[in-house]
Amino acid sequence: MTWHDEQARRDELYRDPYPLYDRARRAEGLTYVPEFDAWLVARDRDVREVLLRAEDFSSANALLPDVPPAELSEAALAVLSRGFGPRPTVVSSDGAAHRRHRAPLNRGLSAGRVAALVPYARACAAELVDGFAADGSADLVEAYARRLPGMVVGRLIGLDPADVPAAVLGGYRAEELLFRPLPPEGQAAAAEDVVALQHLLDGYVRDRRDRPRDDLCSAMVSDLAPGTGELTLEQRHELVTSLQNLLIAGFLTTGALIGTALMHLLDEDRRQWRMLCADPSLIPAAVEEAARHDTAIQAFRRTTTRPVVLGGSELPAGAAVLVAYGAANRDGERYERAGEFDITRPVNRRHLAFGHGPHGCPGSRLAREQLRLTLELLTSRLPGLRPDPGRPRPRMRPTLIHRSPEALQAVW
Repeated sequence: MTWHDEQARRDELYRDPYPLYDRARRAEGLTYVPEFDAWLVARDRDVREVLLRAEDFSSANALLPDVPPAELSEAALAVLSRGFGPRPTVVSSDGAAHRRHRAPLNRGLSAGRVAALVPYARACAAELVDGFAADGSADLVEAYARRLPGMVVGRLIGLDPADVPAAVLGGYRAEELLFRPLPPEGQAAAAEDVVALQHLLDGYVRDRRDRPRDDLCSAMVSDLAPGTGELTLEQRHELVTSLQNLLIAGFLTTGALIGTALMHLLDEDRRQWRMLCADPSLIPAAVEEAARHDTAIQAFRRTTTRPVVLGGSELPAGAAVLVAYGAANRDGERYERAGEFDITRPVNRRHLAFGHGPHGCPGSRLAREQLRLTLELLTSRLPGLRPDPGRPRPRMRPTLIHRSPEALQAVW
């Protein structure tokens, strides 16, 4: 099998991992998946066990890239050397280090902070819809889902709105560079955008050291680099990496959640979309069902720190496991009709779309709010939304870290 054949096979697996998940849940013990180079954890009870046993399952390699540095071109590596090197973040740290990174996020994403941000998010959402409502058609991914979360997380961090488009571009390019096979010239071009983002964030970090504000960037500078003196180079590396992680997580996954939710609601018969338009009280349940049914972050990696037994399988220290939230959220032992998308289910926030345990997503409240206000806005302003009959069915992106349709062409 050629490299291109292997990549095509991996892409198809990433576009639709659910058949693999079904087989893995039915299998005895865990299933080793060569494409992931990891043991797949697919059952709800096993996923929850891993997430609660942080001391036995390290997060250090949670986001191990599909394209390791050894496979990057010399030109791309030369570009990246002008930026800021990777450091552990809230996603990829354990124990006390994880708690240190998480503390400013918990405060910055508290219920009160999110509530104060919602009016801005709603105004941004309305502005975006105003931009295409009169056209009668749009790609809802490009015109809306990929834009709103960047505007919102930019405000949260404290970015100037004029800098948000470049920040979002840099975030998507980082995902391409690390998780998509690109030709050498494509790698170098993506690296340029990533480094531009890093230097943009470094400027904000240094500014907030001198002139702190009431934003999350200032809080992270204060917590991760306490003091008043000039930031050291190592402190800047850590802060830029942490801010880049927060920014990308904030818009990549929320954009995926919005796009995928709309895709399922606007299926061929639009039955559930029509129900939602007729009865807006279903919106909270629709938010949770969308998050459960087709989880934006399908999986994160963990590495065993000692020999363990999990799901009936014995694993040595250093074993890689892929903890599949998307698989657990369709476990028939936990959910009736687990594979069906049904917004009439009772509201259930105990799914694993936003993780569980010490690494549960601190931004889950903000993500939910953005999907909620999106559904409120679109059902009231564009109730006639339907798939464009002249366009092909949506195709999912070949990734497990922001499961989303590549495009969602709609008319009204």
